[in-house]
Amino acid sequence: MTDAHTAGAPSHAGPFIAAIDQGTTSSRCIVFDRDGRIVSVDQKEHEQIFPKPGWVEHDAAEIWANVQEVVAGAVSKAGITRDDIKAIGITNQRETTLLWDKNTGEPVHNAIVWQDTRTDALCKELGRNVGQDRFRRETGLPLASYFAGPKARWLLDNVEGLRERAEAGDIVFGTMDSWVIWNLTGGVNGGKHVTDVTNASRTMLMNLHKMEWDERICDSIGVPMQMLPEIRSSAEVYGEVTGGALGDLLGGIPVASALGDQQAALFGQTCFAEGEAKSTYGTGTFMLMNTGEKAINSYSGLLTTVGYQIGDAKPVYALEGSIAVTGSLVQWMRDQMGLIKSAAEIETLASSVEDNGGAYFVPAFSGLFAPYWRSDARGVIAGLTRYVTKAHIARAVLEATAWQTREITDAMTKDSGVELAALKVDGGMTSNNLLMQTLSDFLDAPVVRPMVAETTCLGAAYAAGLAVGFWSSTDDLRANWRRAAEWTPRMDADLRAREYKNWLKAVERTMGWLEDES
Repeated sequence: MTDAHTAGAPSHAGPFIAAIDQGTTSSRCIVFDRDGRIVSVDQKEHEQIFPKPGWVEHDAAEIWANVQEVVAGAVSKAGITRDDIKAIGITNQRETTLLWDKNTGEPVHNAIVWQDTRTDALCKELGRNVGQDRFRRETGLPLASYFAGPKARWLLDNVEGLRERAEAGDIVFGTMDSWVIWNLTGGVNGGKHVTDVTNASRTMLMNLHKMEWDERICDSIGVPMQMLPEIRSSAEVYGEVTGGALGDLLGGIPVASALGDQQAALFGQTCFAEGEAKSTYGTGTFMLMNTGEKAINSYSGLLTTVGYQIGDAKPVYALEGSIAVTGSLVQWMRDQMGLIKSAAEIETLASSVEDNGGAYFVPAFSGLFAPYWRSDARGVIAGLTRYVTKAHIARAVLEATAWQTREITDAMTKDSGVELAALKVDGGMTSNNLLMQTLSDFLDAPVVRPMVAETTCLGAAYAAGLAVGFWSSTDDLRANWRRAAEWTPRMDADLRAREYKNWLKAVERTMGWLEDES
């Protein structure tokens, strides 16, 4: 692309929208044109910090430094200037929790990542005699270590002197969208302390029906309300880029969207109609189904969440199924087990055998997420015999992702009464064709991958573009969506039923592994 620029013939005509994706393992920035095509990308990984088993942290200062670097990198690769960029959108890893001093801009502790399980005991204690569903009616969420509210409470309880500083009004809370927006819009010099409805809906502190922080719940969980950001829609101008290294480069550009990464992918996949669903295959896997303007309570272990809200329009809700471990299982095979040298190799290895050889791999490394929400579960490989080779295990690894998706699809149908017509997929794992075919076989439905697989960033760009009039309506966005590949089911129904039964048997074997440590 840069060659074209140096030749003085830019391959894309402006103007553009930039999107920042502050993800779990890396931060990146992508510049998009009006057709929703990628003009340039820059990406940088950050350190994963594991202080104890089950604990996961990030250094927020490192993340902010990386965000600035990738934004500058993407702009420079595109060969454009601030005049070419109409707005910046933000999407982020959700539930990852940060408290910082608003006077110094210093984080008081590493960010506690969504995968972190240190609040298990606290969540049990908060459940009291009611259990996991204590705040579910108001928040749509079960009490689980996954969500941000209890993580904030843990920091207040465990960092010396922090609660006093918070009550004095010096400490602010945010998920990563808030941290990035606050820094982009000036930080200690008047940075905007905001979050959007999608991220707020993952804290367990927001009332889903009123779109406001719930005073009673904040009080019960033990989070002072003066720490919390202002809740705004997902697509509106929060402020302008100012100050810092980026102020010089992009000063004055509106920061105009924020969406949690999975909601951003729903938006980028243009799932604007009720019943449309997408599944994103990354570190974990997240499937969301648009349920329109009604919040559907789940009785099947799903989360009720905000899908998106465009400016003053009514919020759109979604049902969500979260799987903790999918892409990270492939990384585990590579890094911890040394069974493959690269992530792509898993497909070759798994394709070298006809089936799983009778082995089933349930990767409950940090408990089971939807539809079970069992933090006492741990990973299991079941059905092992001498016959099983590493190729069978590789196949079982891919099947684990597909079966977990099937369990969530079943739960969605049960809750919403809507059958899945087709599944739109995105994320890094969708380049694995064997996995895509297996998904279609296990779901007994077509699986469709779009041209632009980076739908998370695209969703953030779309929302920011709508906020500043770069695109005029969601119809413009639908017109951009293009299919790249489609897989249709080829599996015998009896075989599917038999394999599913075996999978469910293996899932049962993971439960109750951890004894109650009270």
